[in-house]
Amino acid sequence: MGQNVYVGKAKIGNGVKIQNNVSVYDEVEIEDDVFCGPSMVFTNVYNPRAAIPRKDEYRKTKVGKGSTIGANATIVCGVSLGEYCFIGAGAVVNRDVKPYALMLGVPARQAGWMSRFGERISLALSGRGEHRCPRTQETYFLDGDILRVKKKS
Repeated sequence: MGQNVYVGKAKIGNGVKIQNNVSVYDEVEIEDDVFCGPSMVFTNVYNPRAAIPRKDEYRKTKVGKGSTIGANATIVCGVSLGEYCFIGAGAVVNRDVKPYALMLGVPARQAGWMSRFGERISLALSGRGEHRCPRTQETYFLDGDILRVKKKS
């Protein structure tokens, strides 16, 4: 945990790195080996108002195993981030993210795929294809708009 980190009633897995100035609010679940970059933001109410209490409206947010959330990114409550996805610095995520997806921009849109090792995969966003990671020898298979990995034998 970095400096100035707040953790509410959240679930945080093993091997998670939470950098400076991150607040992990109630109803956020972070699985193992997730990286939360400096000053990234989780929200917990979709339509907040100072004068209207909405603690009973908190929305659950789930961050899948091995994901990376870049510095100053915002994760709007109620979304699920798939395992090993990669959220670029400054991106605003307001919908669910597929496993291994690279998300960039405001609002965040899929710009590619990332390996478990954290390197870009040279496959289209959809269709059929195969990519072998030169560092881990894992093979990634694209089927439609879903990417799967077959671990090395």
